[in-house]
Amino acid sequence: MKIRILSDSHDNAERLRAALTRGGNTMDVAVGHATSSDPIGAVNGTVPDIVVLDAFEPSSLDALERLTQRYPTIDPIIITADTSSDFLLQAFRAGVREVLPSAPSAEALQAALARIAHKRGGAATEGKILAMMSCKGGSGATFLATNLAWVLAATHAKRVALIDLNLQFGDAAMFVTNQKPASNLALVCQQIHRLDAAFLASAMIEVAPGFHLLAAPEDPAHATDVKPEHVEAILKVARANYDFVIVDVGRSLDAVSLRPFDMADRIFPVVQLTLPFIREAKRLVEVFVSLGYPMSKVGLIVNRHQKNSDIGLQDLERTVNAKVFKTVPNCYEAVAASVNQGEPIARLAKNSPVTKALREIAESLAAEPEKAGKGWFGRLFATH
Repeated sequence: MKIRILSDSHDNAERLRAALTRGGNTMDVAVGHATSSDPIGAVNGTVPDIVVLDAFEPSSLDALERLTQRYPTIDPIIITADTSSDFLLQAFRAGVREVLPSAPSAEALQAALARIAHKRGGAATEGKILAMMSCKGGSGATFLATNLAWVLAATHAKRVALIDLNLQFGDAAMFVTNQKPASNLALVCQQIHRLDAAFLASAMIEVAPGFHLLAAPEDPAHATDVKPEHVEAILKVARANYDFVIVDVGRSLDAVSLRPFDMADRIFPVVQLTLPFIREAKRLVEVFVSLGYPMSKVGLIVNRHQKNSDIGLQDLERTVNAKVFKTVPNCYEAVAASVNQGEPIARLAKNSPVTKALREIAESLAAEPEKAGKGWFGRLFATH
């Protein structure tokens, strides 16, 4: 749920933010770019669910009414010194149902949110987080992650965010676009206090309609700016605003890279059918087991698969102790052309066996039941 706070006072805004997020509630709360006298500015590219207007003056009711008429899905909460019956009547006519006195308590704010949640009722769903990791360098995980994201967006009309978490040598953007990122993961983390859906979207490359990509740090030295709590916050915002969040985790295992695995709905180690890959896959799966991840969410993707390989899929599953989710055939020329041109393979080689495999993976993921959301009300007061 997206909440935007409009206040002339930075201190008041921060107090309201703290009250709204008390207890770790999972909400995307941001201080807006407009004041309560100009509430239309609360819609800064992204339409919030709730707008909290601090120090609201009765003279701004007309402006507020224009906001509610233009964006009827927004529920306003007014905080005002004027709680007279005349003002309340005017506020109700303007579409406002929640009016709180100045300096409301956290309990009063939470109660107002609960009433709005009860009124809205609907069962909002969260996007799925897919964590992809190379079992060994050269597995093709980044190629698969970026191209799968493109297929999900282009073929299934899903909103997809790709987060490049390969902090030292991330180059995911190069696989599907020639655009240069204006921002990146490290820059977002440096301004994590500004994080909301609009800020995250502004930092990402729009690769294609519905497909946004947050690039890895341009300078490997800035990898240290990325903290586990930053990654968690970014993934929460992304999951609330996209159908799929694909994380290209890279090759390192540390506190930062483990955070997407903790939050992932599905984990996809990418492996090839050679002994060095299989040995690393086995070690990686053992780490997942030691961390307590259910193996039901771990599925191997076998890249460059050849049916006449000396090592079969059953041999792989038995050795690694994990199931194969999908295979992607070997088709070097089409993949090389895609990588070299920075074009999604599904657009460059529509009939390639690799394109067909990616479509099958995307169809399988898109067909899975939506993540069992806690519902709008449940998510509002969830503490995790």
